Amino acid sequence: MSEMGVSRLPSAALTFKQFLQRQKVLGIYRNMLRTIRQVPDKTDRKYLSEWARDEFKRNKNATEQDAVRMMVTQANKHLEELQGSLALAKS
Repeated sequence: MSEMGVSRLPSAALTFKQFLQRQKVLGIYRNMLRTIRQVPDKTDRKYLSEWARDEFKRNKNATEQDAVRMMVTQANKHLEELQGSLALAKS
């Protein structure tokens, strides 16, 4: 029995483009959590961590490319705002 033409990848395997996009989203999530760890107030830190986790979890099954791109842009904007706020608080 020949296996030519039969993919060894599971049917749920990501395309290369989806894989790259997933890596980008995970990178933003990790950067968001690293940045949140720098927030001085414990209550604010907890709130922001839960917010980030809930947002990313809520959107984890999104597959529409335009929607995912929009969410990545929004997440980057939130990350930049948080980093900017922390920088101002330290100065």
